[in-house]
Amino acid sequence: MKHNLLTLQGILNHSVENFTDREAFAFLDEKSFTYGDVGKITSTLRYFLEQLNIKQGDKVAIFSSNSPNWSVSYFAIVSMGAVVVPILPDFTPDETKNILDHSETSAIFVSEGLYSKLEGICDNIPVIKIEDYTVYPGKGDNVIYDPNKESTVNYSVDPEDMAAIIYTSGTTGKSKGVMLLNRNIASNVDQGKDIQAIGENDRFLSILPLSHTFENTLGMIVPFMSGAKVTYLKKAPTAAILLPALKKVRPTIMFSVPLIIEKIYYSKIKPSLTGNKFMATLYKFPPVRKLLHKVAGKKLYKTFGGELKFFGIGGARLNHDVELFLLEGGFPYAIGYGLTETSPLLAGMVPKHKKYKLQSTGEAIKDVTIKISDPDPETGEGEVWVKGPNIMKGYYKEPGLTSEVITDDGWFKTGDLGMLDKRNFLSIRGRSKNVIIGASGENIYPEEIESLINNFKHVAESLVIQQKGKLVALVHINREELEQKYHYQKEEMTKKIEEKIDEILKELHHQVNTKINKFSRIQKVVLQPVPFQKTATLKIKRYLYH
Repeated sequence: MKHNLLTLQGILNHSVENFTDREAFAFLDEKSFTYGDVGKITSTLRYFLEQLNIKQGDKVAIFSSNSPNWSVSYFAIVSMGAVVVPILPDFTPDETKNILDHSETSAIFVSEGLYSKLEGICDNIPVIKIEDYTVYPGKGDNVIYDPNKESTVNYSVDPEDMAAIIYTSGTTGKSKGVMLLNRNIASNVDQGKDIQAIGENDRFLSILPLSHTFENTLGMIVPFMSGAKVTYLKKAPTAAILLPALKKVRPTIMFSVPLIIEKIYYSKIKPSLTGNKFMATLYKFPPVRKLLHKVAGKKLYKTFGGELKFFGIGGARLNHDVELFLLEGGFPYAIGYGLTETSPLLAGMVPKHKKYKLQSTGEAIKDVTIKISDPDPETGEGEVWVKGPNIMKGYYKEPGLTSEVITDDGWFKTGDLGMLDKRNFLSIRGRSKNVIIGASGENIYPEEIESLINNFKHVAESLVIQQKGKLVALVHINREELEQKYHYQKEEMTKKIEEKIDEILKELHHQVNTKINKFSRIQKVVLQPVPFQKTATLKIKRYLYH
């Protein structure tokens, strides 16, 4: 990889020069920024930031929902050698304040809808409205953005310079600031392109938060490096927003977390395959199931615009039944595995390349080495350790925490438990922090039990925890689905639905326990009345429920 492409500044210059008139970023149904526009606007933004006294190495935060201006602001910051601090839109004011203080942020871009979250916590730094780059009243509001004034400073950015500090909300509590160098992100962009060829005619539809490394590296920088176009939505990707967008954009490439595709499967596809007893019986025969999956898969492909060639799923484990449907239905899905600390991609599996294994994350990507540390002699299972050019520099201001996860010889300890098969395909069992130790010292993986529970009819999501030495399943039921299915009189609806839920939980308890080993059996099933709180990649914040 060329030295100048090992910095985000180099990637920006390369793409602006090579794809000048192509479309780069757009809101759905709005005029696009061309690559040439991006080059000019980033230059005017650098000049604007210079007037706000932002220098190379300073931290500049972005606290905004997805938009073309998000991407352009990002490239403006990193191309002047400053450090971008993306903040997830669903972070609370307290979390946001902690991040701004801890990172010593010098300025912040904010979308109008999130500005109220900054009240009283941003008095000492310029707050820039991302929609039009006006500075909110306070520090720096005498500086006016001029779309005609470009920076004349020739910034020299090195691959070893820090590009981003990304704070992980994680599923275990306190946010940590992950320091990613230009080289980390740029090499992961190159590694991502190695899995799937991308060209100028590719169309990306972005539905995950840009503040998260998954969408940031793979859904923003990878297409930008390749001359492709990315379309953003102005509203959350609910079915009512997403379906018309898919028809208009006809994306060729998309990235998603499992929960999105699982919702589609359980609410729309599975009921059509096993909706009555006759269909449910037929579905049990593998040749019939495969045929039904093929038909439903074609329909789903059409729903996604009919031109999709790569649907990357990552961020959490994909449910077994959903993956089986995608595979047998011929849907062009791919599985990716990685962490914020690894920029993020480490391993990938693309079934259409005829290299796959159900419930695996595939092989290590180019230039990454994966090993299992201290594997169990019987199962081959142990902690996943990785090495590669995309591994973070460390946690910001946390040398102690950094030395806990990065060894002296450069191995990063992922905290995930997994195993490698003879083909070097990686399978993840769960997070080491989530493992529950059974009465006789057995390892119990809550994620595997949850996967079984989530296959159960009318279950929206679940969480398996240990309470007073007992295994307890917290289960959130889809009430709406039940209400649509059972048309009771209004006055008896609540009572009947409650009875139905009790019935489902009892049946679920019995059925799940027949499918798992003795020491993993659930002792108690408890109704979770409201949805679980989640991270940006829609993983349940487990630490809140122990």
